[in-house]
Amino acid sequence: MAATPKPSPSKASELIILTGLSGSGKASALKAFEDLGFYSVDNLPLELLPRFADLVRQSAEIDRAALVVDVREGQTLERFPAILQQIKKSLATTVIFLEASDAALLRRYSETRRPHPLGKSGMVRPALESERTLLDPVRNVADITLDTSNFNVHELRAYLQAKFETESTGRNLLISSISFGYKNGVPLEADLVFDVRFLPNPHFIPEFRKLTGRHSKVAAYVRNFPQTQEFLDKVTEMLLFLLPYYIQEGKSYLTVAFGCTGGQHRSVAIAEEVKKRLDKHGYRVKTAHRDMPRSSRT
Repeated sequence: MAATPKPSPSKASELIILTGLSGSGKASALKAFEDLGFYSVDNLPLELLPRFADLVRQSAEIDRAALVVDVREGQTLERFPAILQQIKKSLATTVIFLEASDAALLRRYSETRRPHPLGKSGMVRPALESERTLLDPVRNVADITLDTSNFNVHELRAYLQAKFETESTGRNLLISSISFGYKNGVPLEADLVFDVRFLPNPHFIPEFRKLTGRHSKVAAYVRNFPQTQEFLDKVTEMLLFLLPYYIQEGKSYLTVAFGCTGGQHRSVAIAEEVKKRLDKHGYRVKTAHRDMPRSSRT
């Protein structure tokens, strides 16, 4: 009797599992996926997850789904890695873990005055500590870990929509070229990180200090150095080498991050220039500038 072939991940269907800390933005993230056309479910019992994945894989009407799994599952979260491994054998599945700093979460709970699911009658901080411990097995198997400390609701939704939107022709690799300041830490969602602090800093030019790397004069200043052009050429060459292999392996999004000290001048200019270069080669690229001052985004 011939052996039954093992199922392979479906190319036509996609499942997003949203998880993470309470207050990190899971509800807003789920709404963002719903707006993108995903069939969305909140707080599905963990035991039903394999059955739901089968439904998505076999359904003629549902090809993209998103659901939330979080601390409300309690101790059963320990089984999540094993269940996830089972699901990934037959369905393209991405786990997104949302988190934020304790300071950001405490501020959000203070503003909303909502109780933490683990501390309805007590203090929020101890509840957050317990939640981090319970969610540790889930965080360890996440495909994307996103720190939302510096995002408001609208920025989080815009980020996810830009990262996961698809064209009608099917799934395509979406590249995010982002800038950041090292003083605020490296973005956890970055796949590739480049340090551009070796370039001369426009911050020390008085006329540039209040501008950003999106201003034509600042961008021209950054590009004018020989080391800038050599760096851009080498990075572009490396990305053009890597991207076809990422696509071949089924990767649907890639985040390339460029960091300088404050995230206002050099990293912004480089991220924008890399986008232009990859655009010319037919890739879908979006830019985002995490630490660029909102008051001077020109």
